[in-house]
Amino acid sequence: MSENNSNENNDLLNALNSIDTVNVGDVVKGEVLAVDDDKQVIVGIEGTGVEGVVPQKELAAKPVDDIKDVVKVGDKLDLVVISKIGNDKEGGSYLLSVRRLEARKIWDDIQKEYEAGKTITAPVTQVVKGGLVVDAGVRGFVPASMASDHFVEDLNQFKGETLEFKIVEIEPSENRLILSHRAILETQKAAKREEIMATIKAGDVVEGTVARLTNFGAFVDLGGVDGLVHVSEIAYERVEKPSDVLKTGDKVKVKVLSVDPEKDRISLSIKQTLPEPWDGIEDKAPEGAVLEGTVKRLTSFGAFVEVFPGVEGLVHISQIAHEHIATPNDVLKTGQKVQVKVLEVHPEAHRLALSIKALQEKPASSEAAPAPKTDSKPAQTQTSSDDDDDAGFITLGDIIGDQLKNNDSDSND
Repeated sequence: MSENNSNENNDLLNALNSIDTVNVGDVVKGEVLAVDDDKQVIVGIEGTGVEGVVPQKELAAKPVDDIKDVVKVGDKLDLVVISKIGNDKEGGSYLLSVRRLEARKIWDDIQKEYEAGKTITAPVTQVVKGGLVVDAGVRGFVPASMASDHFVEDLNQFKGETLEFKIVEIEPSENRLILSHRAILETQKAAKREEIMATIKAGDVVEGTVARLTNFGAFVDLGGVDGLVHVSEIAYERVEKPSDVLKTGDKVKVKVLSVDPEKDRISLSIKQTLPEPWDGIEDKAPEGAVLEGTVKRLTSFGAFVEVFPGVEGLVHISQIAHEHIATPNDVLKTGQKVQVKVLEVHPEAHRLALSIKALQEKPASSEAAPAPKTDSKPAQTQTSSDDDDDAGFITLGDIIGDQLKNNDSDSND
C-alpha cells in the first residue's frame, strides 16, 4: 500500500470517528434539505453527517395544512430524535420531531410552575366522559368534580372558556396533567370571605342573592360569604316556609343584624329593610273604614284579624256577633276571610280595635229585655256594648280570666 493511500484511509477513519453519535431522545439541530411531496421534511443533522425525516404532523404543536407554510429549504430546526431508521451508521436515518421538542419544553415550564405553586390559564377544548380536556400547550385533564365548586349537571357550559387552573398532578413521562378549577374558586371565595368578614358590620344594608332555602330560613350570598335570614326575619307577616315567598337566585336587600367572625356567621334580616307595617296606619285604616282581613288567632276574649301584612287588630268577643257567643270558635276559624270595621286606631301602641258585628244588621229579636226587679242592690259590673271604649282591646280581666280558665282546665284533668 502506498503512503498516499495510507494517509487517505487515516483521514477517512478520523472523519468517521469525529462524527457525533445520534441517540433516541437527543436534541439536535437540523438544516432543511428538501420538502418531499410525501408530506415530510428531509433534514441534515448537524455534526453527524446523517439525515433525518420530520413527518408533517411532527412539524408543530398545531395541525399543519400546508407543509410549505411552515418550513422551506435552508431553515434550521431544533429537533428531538424519536427513533432510528436503518442500521448502518453512514447511511442511517432518524425520525425527528419539532412538536415533541416543543412539548418537552412546555412540560418543563409547567413543572416549574407546579413546583413554584403557581397556576396556569388555558382554554377548555373538549368535554369528555368524566371531565374536561384543556389545551395547556400539552393535553390537560380536569375531572368533573374539579370543574367547579358546586355540582354542574352539564359541563358543556365550560367548552371554549379560558379558565385558571391549579396543577394537581403532573407526570411528563406519562403525558399526565391533572388540573383543578375548583381549587381556584375556593381560594377566591376564601379571600373574599375574609375581606367581607373584616368590613361588614351590624346595621349595614347590603344586596345579596338567595343561595339556598331551608325550613328555618334563607342563606343569602353577599358576594363570597353567606348570611342567614331566619324565617322570622323574612317578612312582617307570618311566613310558614321560606320557599313560599323566596326562590333561589332572587336578588334581595338585607340588613346585617350581627357578625360573628369566630363562628364565621352573619345574621341578616329582609323585613327590616321593608317599610314598617304600622307606618301611616291612621291613613290606611282610619276610624270607620271597612277592611277585609284574615283571622290569624282565636282566644277566649276575641279574634286577631290581619288587615295588612304585619298589621293585626283585635275583634273583641263582644264585637263578633249581635247574639251572645260563648267563645270566638263558635263562629270563626283561623284562616277565615272576614269584613271588619275600624273602631279605634292607636298608631303609637300598634293597636287596632275592629268589629265584625258593626257591619251586620241587628236582629229584631236581640232587643234587650227589661231587667227583672230585685230587692237586692244591683252588682256593679262592666258590660260590653257598641259604645264601650275598650270593646276592641284586651283588658287585664280578659288576660287573667283566660289564664284562670286554663288553670281550672288543667286541675280538672
